Amino acid sequence: MILPLRSRSGINVVKHKDRGLRITIQKKKITMSLKQLSYRTKSANETIVKREWWVADATNQTLGRFSSKIAAVLRGKNKPYYTPHFDCGDYVIVINSGKIVLSGNKMEAKDYQHVTGYPGGQKHESAKNLIARRPNAVIERAVKGMLPKNRLGRAMYKKLFVYEGAEHAHKAQQPKEFKY
Repeated sequence: MILPLRSRSGINVVKHKDRGLRITIQKKKITMSLKQLSYRTKSANETIVKREWWVADATNQTLGRFSSKIAAVLRGKNKPYYTPHFDCGDYVIVINSGKIVLSGNKMEAKDYQHVTGYPGGQKHESAKNLIARRPNAVIERAVKGMLPKNRLGRAMYKKLFVYEGAEHAHKAQQPKEFKY
């Protein structure tokens, strides 16, 4: 069913029952639909996402600022096609995790808690002791706390690789240097 709405100076606007509005300009013979004039937001999927590998050096970097930049890359917030409900982030390799810096008095005052699951099994450890014993755990815990707390966040966390020294096992992926 075609219903003409208005005709002025050679421009016809016709409403189709099934196809929406159709605009016809008589002088130039141009026909277009309003469906062609609208833009749809594309949601990221596996065909759109291009994952890259990055190497970030933690030497003399502040823990919180460094971890938030890594978490943003793991989520994909640096991509133009970022979609909150899809994993569109990149892989990140962190080297020299033992040389991370905490501001102020946090090296002695910051307390990491671990619960064993047994009664009275609550363990506390200062950041200084944890960095000396397991330097990777400090960065891993900081980044994990900045990711979503669901299966999507767990998938993003699997793309983080933290190493204590300057060497890593991902040279075959040809990672780029992470500029922050």
